[in-house]
Amino acid sequence: MTALFITFEGLDGSGKSTHLREAFRWLEDNDVDCQVAQEPGGTPLGEAIREMFLDPRWGEIDGTVEALLVFASRRQHLLEVIEPALAEGRHVICDRFTDSTFAYQGYGRGVPISILREVDRLATGGRVPDRTLLFDLPAEVARQRGHSEARRESEEGVTRLDAEALEFYGKVRQGYLELAQEFSDRFVVIRSAGTFESTQQQVRSVLSEIFRLEK
Repeated sequence: MTALFITFEGLDGSGKSTHLREAFRWLEDNDVDCQVAQEPGGTPLGEAIREMFLDPRWGEIDGTVEALLVFASRRQHLLEVIEPALAEGRHVICDRFTDSTFAYQGYGRGVPISILREVDRLATGGRVPDRTLLFDLPAEVARQRGHSEARRESEEGVTRLDAEALEFYGKVRQGYLELAQEFSDRFVVIRSAGTFESTQQQVRSVLSEIFRLEK
């Protein structure tokens, strides 16, 4: 099988990162050779950009500035991690990619999608995931999770984006759903408002189909 590039997308608080880690362990147990990646981040330069990008000290940042930061991190991530892994025949499962930029900086901040597509061509050469799992839940639930005690006590803590108003969460969610509709051949929507077990069952069902595993 040709190495696949699979992304996990969704609102902050949707559970995508937790489910990605669990999915990675499950795939390893099923002898699927894959590598986990994260955006923004994934490289020393990318992690420095991530820390700066999420730091609540900066308050409100212009959407175009945000986009340029994440695309800079993404370019380095592709060169150092994603493309080499795929070239070696290893599947890559990535926590966020360009769809996040379209949803957050495009639909959320109002940066024209046409401009983001131009920057994407420069930064990624038009690299598109083979499949995208979108973890969807109501905006108010995602925001509540983003302010939970567990989130506050996590290593990253409550970030600048966690502190955004509910209206922003709603715009980002709508953006994701429109992207999923536009690219329905690539997106699979995972309903993640329920229990961990029910969400993980959906994830395993999708990955079983992709990697031709027994469910």
